[in-house]
Amino acid sequence: MKLFNKFSIVYVGFASLLMITGCVHNKQKEKEMDKTNANAESVFSLSYMDKTVKPEDDFYKFCNATWQKNNPIPAQYSRFSAFEKLFEQNLVQLKTIFEEVATNKKDTNIIHKKIGDFYACGMDSVKIEADGIAPLKEELNRILAIKTIKDLQDGIVHFNSIGIFPIFDIAPGQDDKNSNMVIMQLQQGGLGLPDRDYYTAADARSKELREEYVKHMGNIFSLAGDNKEDATKKATIVMQIETRLAKASMTLNEQRDPNKVYNKFNLDGIKKLVPEIDWQTNFATLGISVGDINVRQPNFFKEVGKMMKSVSINEWKIYLTWNLLNNTTPYLSSKFDQENFRFFGTVLSGKTKQQERWKRVLNNTSALLGEAVGQLYVEKYFPPTAKKHMLELVQNLKAALKEHITKLSWMSDVTKNEASAKLAAIGIKIGYPDKWKDYSTMEVKHDSYVLNIFRANQFHIKTEFAKINKPVDRSLWGMTPQTINAYYDPSMNEIVFPAGILQPPFFDMNADDAVNYGAIGAVIGHEMTHGFDDQGKQYDKQGNLKNWWQEADTKNFNTQVHVLVDQYNAYKLLDSLHVDGNLTLGENIADIGGVTVSLTALKNSMKNKKTVLIDGYTPIQRFFIAYGQVWRLNINDKELMRRIREDVHSTGEARVNGIVYNIPDFYEAFNIKNGKRYKAENERARVW
Repeated sequence: MKLFNKFSIVYVGFASLLMITGCVHNKQKEKEMDKTNANAESVFSLSYMDKTVKPEDDFYKFCNATWQKNNPIPAQYSRFSAFEKLFEQNLVQLKTIFEEVATNKKDTNIIHKKIGDFYACGMDSVKIEADGIAPLKEELNRILAIKTIKDLQDGIVHFNSIGIFPIFDIAPGQDDKNSNMVIMQLQQGGLGLPDRDYYTAADARSKELREEYVKHMGNIFSLAGDNKEDATKKATIVMQIETRLAKASMTLNEQRDPNKVYNKFNLDGIKKLVPEIDWQTNFATLGISVGDINVRQPNFFKEVGKMMKSVSINEWKIYLTWNLLNNTTPYLSSKFDQENFRFFGTVLSGKTKQQERWKRVLNNTSALLGEAVGQLYVEKYFPPTAKKHMLELVQNLKAALKEHITKLSWMSDVTKNEASAKLAAIGIKIGYPDKWKDYSTMEVKHDSYVLNIFRANQFHIKTEFAKINKPVDRSLWGMTPQTINAYYDPSMNEIVFPAGILQPPFFDMNADDAVNYGAIGAVIGHEMTHGFDDQGKQYDKQGNLKNWWQEADTKNFNTQVHVLVDQYNAYKLLDSLHVDGNLTLGENIADIGGVTVSLTALKNSMKNKKTVLIDGYTPIQRFFIAYGQVWRLNINDKELMRRIREDVHSTGEARVNGIVYNIPDFYEAFNIKNGKRYKAENERARVW
């Protein structure tokens, strides 16, 4: 699951001004869920397994090889897993909601109308095709009019206001050392490729992608009206600017240390750090109340200051034009959209077919009107019984993690007491917010899809920037209810489980306890353990970046987790690629913690109960198989290479095999004495 990136602005979430009336009766809602779940994959199935594979040799294949064989990657995906299966089901659920809103002539709710209008505008491909690049004319003319550094910075600020962030990002975020306060956060950016290493690495794949990226930029410039020679020159200039920004950027591994990205300034301080930028005017134009400012990568911003002088105005104009085009091509006519997919979908991730238009437009509508859609989604698909059952599971997992903390041999009583206090303080959000967001002032028109995207971004950005220099509102959510994911936020010290993930194949109210503890239970434990991984452990129970560990305990913790780093560094994929044990450390700690703690919670629930075989397997065996099957996955080589480079999560196979062979109960459950992946007791990682 996702370790919540507390820096990133999520320009999503739309709440209704009016509460939805006429609640669906619980029984009716449960019938709707039953209908939906009838089409869903099971949390646990013997049909996924390949029993010719021995659990001691490859538990992942034992659990999933038949499913992998029967579920090849669809052309529109670069990977296919339980997540994508549920994602497709979710799209059908949301489409049903959208169609009901569109056809209900008696519905006078203005927010519902905005949902329908936004979606309809995105689906009007005839108008989008006829418009071509015309909707961007005003923005392109704005760039052409730039003549001075002041004009350039004014142009950048305007782009910020409509959701485009050339060079660097601005966002609200909790002060890491004063978690009750929201401050401004400045973050490195400006890159068209996913990460700075794409620009700096010398391997053949990186070189190939750089060449293809320049070709892609040239193609987009040509589609926008440039001749081939000029388009190629412009693409080369953009690549030079982005490469310079990349070389000044922090690596992903460096950014994992919260102390390295905590560099607080006031307005005078940032003026001295980067005097080349008129910060005071820019912030005022964006409506930001300036107090403390966290500059996450000061050296990057120093380099940006130098570039304000050394890069010519004409080169900056080309760069801004590329940023405008790069951020809007998916919403323009088909020639732009198809070229965007050719590079980012096919070249970068190996997809061979673009997702159907209705799905893409639906996703954008669901994101930009997030909580308005979420209200309708919860009303139709999320019964109160699911929330009640999840709360029980969470409390059981909390009690189990408390047991583990208490029994740790390598941690002192002083740190144990602090850890227990932090665990007790973890907030729990399940399903949907108690207070829905009000998006009544968001403007939606019928003129242009891309202009509606700009208007929606304007609304969200204004809302987000208004949080800066104010106390934290702890009732807000970082994900919409329909999202298929979960997160832990270290500054909030809370775990969040949206309604979208609380259905098969992750959670099934009708499944036996062993299966639910192995699936959603391990997810709950995973998110809780994030509060005590190598990053989360640096935050106290109030969410402040503060060392609450005894020095000896920190050393012992580092010794424990170093075993995981070494194991994952040695984990080989595609014969030559290795998982990055440092980049994925937090997620791997959360995985092993989640499985271990959820297993304890299952055992606690089984006390004084007779052990019953189901499908020929004991509860503990079913627990491990359910965990293994959660991460069933097929992935193409290009996507695997991309994720190894930039994803903090290990891939599905490594999330299973990298974990279970460290757990003593696994060996006992399957009577494993040796095997290809057998680990002696002194080789196993033990953290929580």
